[in-house]
Amino acid sequence: MHVIVRLDVMLALRKMKSRDLAEIVGITEQNISLLKSGKVKGIRFETLAKICEALDCQPGDILEVSAAT
Repeated sequence: MHVIVRLDVMLALRKMKSRDLAEIVGITEQNISLLKSGKVKGIRFETLAKICEALDCQPGDILEVSAAT
């Protein structure tokens, strides 16, 4: 199983730029980019909560667990 990150989809739906999200959440734009690409091993619950608050969504809107194929 692996986790699919759909942060880019939520950003597009909310018409928000990565730069703006990074500023709101208090992390670097590079970290947002790494999250979007799924190249991170983890995320703090606090950071996830801030992202969800900024995008007015739930964690399940951003993260999905998928069976490995």
